[in-house]
Amino acid sequence: MRLAFFIAWHDIRYQLRQPQTLIWLFLMPPIFFYFIGTVTAGFSSVGRGESVPVALVAEGDPGFLRPQLERSLRASGFAPHAPEPGSAHGRSLAIPDAFTDRLVAGEETVLAYRTDASELSRELEEVRITKAALTLLADVVAVRAATEGELTADDFDALNAAARSLRLDVRPAGARREVPSGFEQSVPGILVMFTLLVLLTSGASLILVERRQGLLRRLASAPLTRDQLVFGKWLSRMALATIQVGFAMLAGTVLFATDWGPDLAMIGAILFGWAAFCASAGLLLGNLAATEGQATGIGVLTSNLLAALGGCWWPIEITPAWMQGVQKVLPTGWAMDALHKLMSFEAGWVSVLPHLAALLLGATVLGWAAARRFRYG
Repeated sequence: MRLAFFIAWHDIRYQLRQPQTLIWLFLMPPIFFYFIGTVTAGFSSVGRGESVPVALVAEGDPGFLRPQLERSLRASGFAPHAPEPGSAHGRSLAIPDAFTDRLVAGEETVLAYRTDASELSRELEEVRITKAALTLLADVVAVRAATEGELTADDFDALNAAARSLRLDVRPAGARREVPSGFEQSVPGILVMFTLLVLLTSGASLILVERRQGLLRRLASAPLTRDQLVFGKWLSRMALATIQVGFAMLAGTVLFATDWGPDLAMIGAILFGWAAFCASAGLLLGNLAATEGQATGIGVLTSNLLAALGGCWWPIEITPAWMQGVQKVLPTGWAMDALHKLMSFEAGWVSVLPHLAALLLGATVLGWAAARRFRYG
């Protein structure tokens, strides 16, 4: 063990002196946390109870139904407001002239909604806008059925003050089931992706550099066994992965206020299993690739593909069913599903024991394969 730790210590010192390794360890993760977190921030903002501001742009006099429309919008998760003259607004709802008269007369009336939100957020907002419009239409029908003569603003005030005959009380049946978004999604997702990326590139390339320079052949004559050398190489990659995970967790907590949930110990265990898996994968790739360029290319392509399909870039819960099925057989999927269960859904540590077992088994299998394929020259 002493010789294995000696090999690991000198390996990790060498890796931490490489500028490209330091950039991908400490600089790029926070940048990607911010970028991906900002892009995915709108996936569930309305579902979280956050009111989405929308500017009401009236073309002429909309009439007394405008307050009723605003009431419906607020009930649908929006915060309607009158825009400042000449100001830009990301979301706007255009109300046509004579809106009240046309709606009361039963004429076709069009509300034009514009938004600069992402495609997924836009679809959710359109559903909410449609809900608000249909609620307003239902109010008009209800008032017309109960009122003789011309409709007035007082009729709608009376409707709003009246007790509703049907009330829907919505409560969570257990732990919350909100789709993770923003930094809640990006911090664990990019953490998982970058750990794999760094280990499949820097971790694999170092083996090839040492083999090309004849360093491994020189170690073959040293007083240490093949198993000690391989274990030392694995320990150095495990240390690199641990540094990556630790720094990413620290940056996520300090810079982006990441809430790791109530099961921090199990999150640590899952990330330990993921670090072990990545260490074994990097060691194996270093013994399968022929050149450093090949190892880097395979590492970048593989890590990005597994990140996309495993739910690191976006919440896997918003993807089609077939993609959610693919995630279940991928190592990135095991890690991300476990982190979502612990952080976002608070499903408890017992729920991720299969994920931890799969990661540790995968690390063991890949480590065994790397040991079998290890060669000095």
